[in-house]
Amino acid sequence: MKTVFIATLTGFLVGFIFALLKLPIPAPPAFAGIAGIVGIYLGFKVYDWMVGFFSL
Repeated sequence: MKTVFIATLTGFLVGFIFALLKLPIPAPPAFAGIAGIVGIYLGFKVYDWMVGFFSL
């Protein structure tokens, strides 16, 4: 839980600094960004499952 809090706080601070300096947000559009994160997570989990399944 501590890691999630630190990651959220870091993201918040980066977003705040970019807005303060009037720079474009350093992230993809909302839905595309979320879809990318979900895809990375699912790919990682499928790999873990395959390694566990085929290494009997």
